[in-house]
Amino acid sequence: MGFVRAAVFVSIVAIGGAAYIYRDDVIREVGPHIGMGTAAKTAEAQASPAAGAQPQGRRGRLNPGGAVPVVVMPVTREAMPVVVDAVGTVQSIASVQIKPRMDSQIMKVNVEEGALVKEGDILFELDARTLKAQLGQIEAQIRKDQAQVMQARRDLQRNEELLAKNAGTQVQRDNANTALKAAEAQLDADEATKASVQTLLTYTEIRAPVSGRIGSISSKAGAVVRTGDNTATSTLATINQIDPIYVSFAIPQIILPDLRAAMAKGPVKVTAVIDDSKKQSGEMAFIENTVDPNTGTVTAKARIGNANELLWPGQFVKVEIVLGIESDALSVPASAVQLGSQGPFVFVIKDGVAELRQVVVKRTQDGRAVIGKGVENGEQVAVDGQLRLVQGASVTIRPPTVDPNRPASAPRG
Repeated sequence: MGFVRAAVFVSIVAIGGAAYIYRDDVIREVGPHIGMGTAAKTAEAQASPAAGAQPQGRRGRLNPGGAVPVVVMPVTREAMPVVVDAVGTVQSIASVQIKPRMDSQIMKVNVEEGALVKEGDILFELDARTLKAQLGQIEAQIRKDQAQVMQARRDLQRNEELLAKNAGTQVQRDNANTALKAAEAQLDADEATKASVQTLLTYTEIRAPVSGRIGSISSKAGAVVRTGDNTATSTLATINQIDPIYVSFAIPQIILPDLRAAMAKGPVKVTAVIDDSKKQSGEMAFIENTVDPNTGTVTAKARIGNANELLWPGQFVKVEIVLGIESDALSVPASAVQLGSQGPFVFVIKDGVAELRQVVVKRTQDGRAVIGKGVENGEQVAVDGQLRLVQGASVTIRPPTVDPNRPASAPRG
């Protein structure tokens, strides 16, 4: 029995050794019948750079259903703007809180909540009766002072004439001169008091310091307002300047040198985008003097005309900053560019065959991808049907059903 087991073990070892030694011949003769050759070729094909660039599920089969219909567009060389995108917040250039400058009672409110006001418009009228009475008193006192000054001048002149005729004394003349100076000083003091009262009277008319939109009005006619009131209702209203307006945004610090260089050459165009049909353009106005070390960004502001009030304080908008124009840029429709494991690529169509090309995408804007390298001007790239392509696939060219250069609409929430 032990001899039989030993014989079986030796036979198995001999067969296994022979199979290992002659494995290549065995695979070549037997593999095609059991699929091993196909698997090996597929693995070899997938190991190629072109296959590795394609997504999973699209590798290794060259048009099992015939030529793939595709839409092609040419690679073009044209002037393309260098645009930086950011997210911005609309801010008022001036936001002014309206507060009283004296203790009084509101007699009249001349503006509606949310109204558009102009600089200098009277918004509130306070009780001015007491101040007007004081102004009348001081004006009467001034008239009295003026009369006393005139009398003092006549007295001085008379005493000088008497002194010249030796009919008066030097003391009388000096007393008359002193009385004149005292009367003039009293007149100056009363005129200063009048100016003070007139200034207080201007405080009873609260005017708009800037043009803009007024917000909620917390105090109505009849309310008593005080300068020492620090509660929330102490602010009568707030005016936000609407036109022009700021859009504040943050840009990466790596873009800062390019932005400053562009500003040194002239005005830098900035566009606030609400949606495809609502845009407002202006110019760069300000760059913050420090980079935020926590985010690596720097704050900038654009000044934008807003006569149509399309932009509203606190609103979030997309911001496009044009740093310049690249006059000789290669571009393709953005839909032609796909992303693989080795980076972005396109399919170039030549003589009815798809060729996979790795490309360097510098930026994408307005539905066009600006290409740094990988394609040449005039070459045809697949912009529709390319998801079914593999390296070397046969294609047929069909006409487009939609404009491939048209950017896809952003989803609406």
